[in-house]
Amino acid sequence: MDDPTALFHQYETDYCAKSTEISRKISALTGVPTDARRAKATEIEADMREADSVIKRMDMEARSLPADRARGLTSKVKEYRADLGSLREQLKQAAATAGASDAARAELGLGGDYYSTAAGQRDRMLVSTERLQKTTERLQLGKQQLAETEELGVSILGDLARQRETIVSARDTLHGADDNISKARRVLSSMSKRVLANKIIMFGISAFLLLAIILVIFYRVRG
Repeated sequence: MDDPTALFHQYETDYCAKSTEISRKISALTGVPTDARRAKATEIEADMREADSVIKRMDMEARSLPADRARGLTSKVKEYRADLGSLREQLKQAAATAGASDAARAELGLGGDYYSTAAGQRDRMLVSTERLQKTTERLQLGKQQLAETEELGVSILGDLARQRETIVSARDTLHGADDNISKARRVLSSMSKRVLANKIIMFGISAFLLLAIILVIFYRVRG
């Protein structure tokens, strides 16, 4: 049987991949020269619009499912919207931080060669590590939620199986009761026939005795 949530999970996978890519690009934004940073920021914003479109498709798919399945998926959609909003804030902060870093490096006379230095490489590595850790945490959270959803599905299937067993047992009990009623009906019918036969026999005996008494009286009167 096809999983009705398969399309939603496909959208979810697409979003996770896109958000990871966006996070990576934001992390690398500080290392981009000033003249190319605007183009990179525009590219990241386009990626965010694509991610938002995926979330909208997830929302539509969740709303098309039955209420018991849609409840958990709708909650996921809200979390992904919040996650995308967080990425937008990170983009703004990265752009602002990059601008401030450019000004500071200009004052120090480092200009665009800062990230070729050991300190610049260290800063870039620290930022990238932090972004990667956040992305990993989001993926782990998504896996945990998926596992919880699967566990809930298994529990629901178990409940349905137990309910089916109860229905089958009740049906078998009803069939047994029908058989017992049929047997009781046959016994009552047989008893009724026996009672009727006994009555006929009793009437016959009574008639015979009455006839015998009449004959005895008749012969005594004649004699």
